[in-house]
Amino acid sequence: MFKKILVANRGEIALRVIRACREMEIATVAVYSQCDATSLHVRFADEAICIGPPAAKDSYLNIPNVLSAADITGADAVHPGYGFLAENQDFARKVADHDMVFIGPSIESLAMFGDKLSAKAAAKAAGLPLLPGSKGAIADADEAVEIAKEIGFPLMLKAASGGGGKGMRVVESEDQLRSVFEITSTEAVAAFGNGDLFLERFLSSPRHIEVQVAGDVNGNALHFAERDCSLQRRHQKLVEEAPASGLDPVLRDEIRQAAVDLVARSSYVTVGTVEFLVQGDEFFFLEVNPRIQVEHPVTEEVTGVDLISLQIRLAAGESMPLAQEDVRVRGHAIEVRINAENSKTFVPSPGQITGFHLPGGPGIRIDAGVYENAMVQPYYDSLVAKLIAYGSDRNAAIRRLVRALDECVVEGIHTTLPLHRELLASEAFRDVVFHTRWLEGWLEERQ
Repeated sequence: MFKKILVANRGEIALRVIRACREMEIATVAVYSQCDATSLHVRFADEAICIGPPAAKDSYLNIPNVLSAADITGADAVHPGYGFLAENQDFARKVADHDMVFIGPSIESLAMFGDKLSAKAAAKAAGLPLLPGSKGAIADADEAVEIAKEIGFPLMLKAASGGGGKGMRVVESEDQLRSVFEITSTEAVAAFGNGDLFLERFLSSPRHIEVQVAGDVNGNALHFAERDCSLQRRHQKLVEEAPASGLDPVLRDEIRQAAVDLVARSSYVTVGTVEFLVQGDEFFFLEVNPRIQVEHPVTEEVTGVDLISLQIRLAAGESMPLAQEDVRVRGHAIEVRINAENSKTFVPSPGQITGFHLPGGPGIRIDAGVYENAMVQPYYDSLVAKLIAYGSDRNAAIRRLVRALDECVVEGIHTTLPLHRELLASEAFRDVVFHTRWLEGWLEERQ
């Protein structure tokens, strides 16, 4: 097992990793930008190294600086969290070149699943159902139009290297496809360094269902049930829950097994997530996230498995510590993301938190990287905390979450707390009749 892990991230996920390491009796190193010197992950790590100015490109994305911090402190492994360098193949390769372990999948797996086209090819080889679409990268707008005529409109135009809800456009007509093709490709180059695009059939009202998976060096693969992440705004998740409600039991088992088949077929090691779109009685492979996810706490709550600890153990070469029959889902968990944003306009709201009170009581978990008087910086993602409620069933989890939201106090900045209070009171949420496009329509109606 590792003796010292450098956590190449910030905020609540960095603190979450540090907590897991402390329970495993592994020393930790925090890295921080100049504006994050008083952050909680810095306070609670065993060591901390400043890696640059506030801008992410000069600090958390600065590979030489992160590696230097690992070298100086004698770390033997690096945990990237999510975002920043978590899916960066070059970073993973350089970590290995420095005789350290990248706590994530292999470089080959990062390459396979970091590109949506190669991920689709791997999924097809494993027998997973795919949405009708182009077979590879599209050369130009003329080729895109020809392919679109075969599939039919509406379509989704996607960047092959896209992620985090970026690099996607719904296209309703041939004229629109021609007008946005070059723009989307240019944006993809700027955001991901790769302008390759492809087309897929667009589903009008799918649910976004993802399966938490893990694999070990011996080829063992298993799932930890699924999450429903359908409540999204501009492809960004706001609410997640586990397990997914209202799925036909046969369909649920098929989705879970498909995810495991892909992990086993692709020799994937450590934790990850296989994502699907579900509409009616059909499901289609969407993508693989080869890292820990923001919403992993809901899976931890219903399975009792510490996914960060498992991720570290598998990356260290240990065998899977449990079998599929040992993974049992009990109760229901719901997570809401508390973002530093105006709940009406979603304009970011950085600044100082002048009042802060966290809810508690049975079934309530908070993953937060802030505290009273902390500064929410304008340079990074707006997520300040995750509020998770667990109950014996979905209704019990909702009641606890409503109670916890009423107790939660964040003053000095705008947050999405009012949005979540309204959302949980809505009939559509209570009755599970939402899909990936429902929230945006609901938001327009509430203006």
